[in-house]
Amino acid sequence: MAQPQQLLPNLTFLDLFPPAADTAREVAASLSAPRPTLDPKYFYDERGSELFDAITRTPEYYPTRTEAALLRDNAAAMAAELGPDLVIVEPGAGGCDKVRILLDRWHPSGYMPLEISRECLLDATHRLAPRYPDVHFNAVCADYSQALAFPGDDQGRARLVFFPGSTIGNFEPAARERFLTGLRGLAGDNGYLLIGADLQKDPILLNAAYNDSAGHTAAFNLNALQHLNERLQCGFEIDAFDHQAFYNEDLCRVEMHLRCHRAQTLNVAGQRIELAAGTRIHTENSYKFTVESFSRDLLTAGFAPVSSWVDDDNLFSIHLARAA
Repeated sequence: MAQPQQLLPNLTFLDLFPPAADTAREVAASLSAPRPTLDPKYFYDERGSELFDAITRTPEYYPTRTEAALLRDNAAAMAAELGPDLVIVEPGAGGCDKVRILLDRWHPSGYMPLEISRECLLDATHRLAPRYPDVHFNAVCADYSQALAFPGDDQGRARLVFFPGSTIGNFEPAARERFLTGLRGLAGDNGYLLIGADLQKDPILLNAAYNDSAGHTAAFNLNALQHLNERLQCGFEIDAFDHQAFYNEDLCRVEMHLRCHRAQTLNVAGQRIELAAGTRIHTENSYKFTVESFSRDLLTAGFAPVSSWVDDDNLFSIHLARAA
């Protein structure tokens, strides 16, 4: 079992990065399925994190700036619903950007970012920890499945699980229910959840958001293949793939795919995988919700909705719920 490392006076780091053999078996299974897929977590190496940051700054991609404004405008109202002496736990923390709004306004006792990209996590926490010397940073390099099973030791302090962005929309409905139930376990019996959920809207806006004119989303999608080539030597011919993203109105989700326009052979975990010309690898879904539908999802997972906040243009929602 890995042991935490003390990196700064208020920063510890625990490395639970998944072994390469486990990753290779998972990737081989998903690529050899009748409809090949890749888990969105493979977007996020150091380069992928940089590209996602670039996406959030494009004029077409509204979720990040809209959610950040909601957090800034309503942080005091959120704090009024919570007790003092919180520990914020953030699965998929990325560059730890949005949590700064809460750190500035709430002054919690502790912050536990959980992130699969080791480089991104170390860079973000080394920058942030000195700015908040009274907050204990307990950084954990782990994927979502590990994060949900991570008990921590908060010495009786309430946990607030912070899951911003539209990431909850990446999960299929059944998997989303399991994941939210896992967040309920991560929060603990006296904990809370603060979570962002993207809302249903004009498909023109959604298609533009996932096909930005600067090409950052396309590069982000293709980077999953580069990441896996570097990590597992899969043999993807990256120039043989094109980014595709579109809103599926029947399922209320944006879908992202990588279309292979030239046949190629991969080798993953000792398994030979043939991709015919025209094969599409499904890399991400982003489901869109209503406030009412997402509140029902929270209830099903064992949370009691407390409050929700929506911007004036009805683009995005933030939900605060407590463990029921």
